[in-house]
Amino acid sequence: MIEKTTRMNFLFDFYQALLTDKQRSYMQLYYLDDLSLGEIAEEYNISRQAVYDNIRRTEAMLEEYEDKLNLLSKFEKRQETIKQLLQIAKDKSSVELTQLIEQLKEWD
Repeated sequence: MIEKTTRMNFLFDFYQALLTDKQRSYMQLYYLDDLSLGEIAEEYNISRQAVYDNIRRTEAMLEEYEDKLNLLSKFEKRQETIKQLLQIAKDKSSVELTQLIEQLKEWD
């Protein structure tokens, strides 16, 4: 569950601008604020099932966006490459290269 939650949080970060206000709100309450389906349903005065269905549809949409745009995948690859470069720079004691790599990390 933790792995799925982490993935959904990353996908939400990358693609939330593509969601409706309601979808964004439900996802934020469920994944970021850790509210239960019942708590969200009570807040919006709808059924728990309606919240569940909306969250599941939104999760599927986020996965579809990732399949097409690969923003998370590219981010993870960049992070791994930066990590490897940083290790090489430290091994070779290259201060200038280390500073450039740190600058790259800030951009992500």
